[in-house]
Amino acid sequence: MAAPQDDMFSFCVDPGKVSNCVEVKFIDKVKGKGLFAKRSIKKGESIFIERPLVSAQFLWNALYKYRACEYCLRALETAEENARRLSGVPGLSLPHPELCSVRPELHQACPQCQVMYCSSECRQAAADQYHRVLCLGASQEDPDHPINKLKDAWRSMHYPPETSSIMLMARMVALVKQGQLALLQSLFTTALYDDHLNRWFTPEGFRALFSLVGTNGQGIGTSSLSQWVHACDALELPGQQREHLDSFIDQLYKDIEKETGDFLNCEGSGLFLLQSACNHSCIPNAEASFPDNNFLLHLSALSDINPGEEICISYLDCCQRDRSRHSRHKILRENYLFICSCPKCVSQMDELDLTSEEEEEGEAEGETEGDEMEDEMTDV
Repeated sequence: MAAPQDDMFSFCVDPGKVSNCVEVKFIDKVKGKGLFAKRSIKKGESIFIERPLVSAQFLWNALYKYRACEYCLRALETAEENARRLSGVPGLSLPHPELCSVRPELHQACPQCQVMYCSSECRQAAADQYHRVLCLGASQEDPDHPINKLKDAWRSMHYPPETSSIMLMARMVALVKQGQLALLQSLFTTALYDDHLNRWFTPEGFRALFSLVGTNGQGIGTSSLSQWVHACDALELPGQQREHLDSFIDQLYKDIEKETGDFLNCEGSGLFLLQSACNHSCIPNAEASFPDNNFLLHLSALSDINPGEEICISYLDCCQRDRSRHSRHKILRENYLFICSCPKCVSQMDELDLTSEEEEEGEAEGETEGDEMEDEMTDV
């Protein structure tokens, strides 16, 4: 279901390109709307690039010093600063620093509250769209400010690891008790109430607002280090230099994994009007990515798409898509409130009903048996 467009938002997809490529059509009462190709789209082709209606960095991600532009979520650390923090090696120097796309000299802070932006354009855009209302000024670090109380309440209900897709908020809301939801509504109202938007501050309107985010949200990830690595991969180098650089990068990621784990990116979420019309499939023909190191979503074709064919993305990651049909359905039902009937799920209807936990237990038992066999072979 596509998110509604409001006067305060700008829908930033080139209408000419979109109208020649895709269209949103009503499917049925169960699936709602879907995105369909109007012409042939080749594998690897960019279908569209879209700016979100609104976006925000995850609160725990920001608290843990993942510095991102307050408006477009562009990573603000240079690749070297990012690598030093993530690896825990303060004196680390990256080769080819000129490949880093971050420009600290362009960064600007809000003069009142000091939140950072990657450029004057982003600072102005934020001020025009929402920051004049949300700017805390000298109260930025005041724990008693209503907006800071709202943030603390949210963090207390949604601990790391934060979800890569805000659509998982649907699951979180389902788990929140009425009292906690009422607390959020109360804090939300105290911090942001406006007579012109009073429908959003009623219990029904507040739940509807959460439902909107949970149903249509898209996770966003940005990384200056990742951008630098991709730029290094594109370098044309003699064999020995290429081998040395690849070895350096491999070791860097090992150090980062040891120090930081899997949390590499500035992470947040956004509402995308056109992308939100894409339905799920366990065998998607398109995927969303953020190659510009900001909130601009690129939808690209994973396979050739024929005119009239529905364009589908996957709400599951690669590992989840490899699980059993029953396991996939469990994840989708709990997080996105629907049962998938894509061609893959239909073809696997006769599979055993194994859940994720049962699969993992089976894998663990297999590993234990394998270890025992290995021990027996070693003893021999």
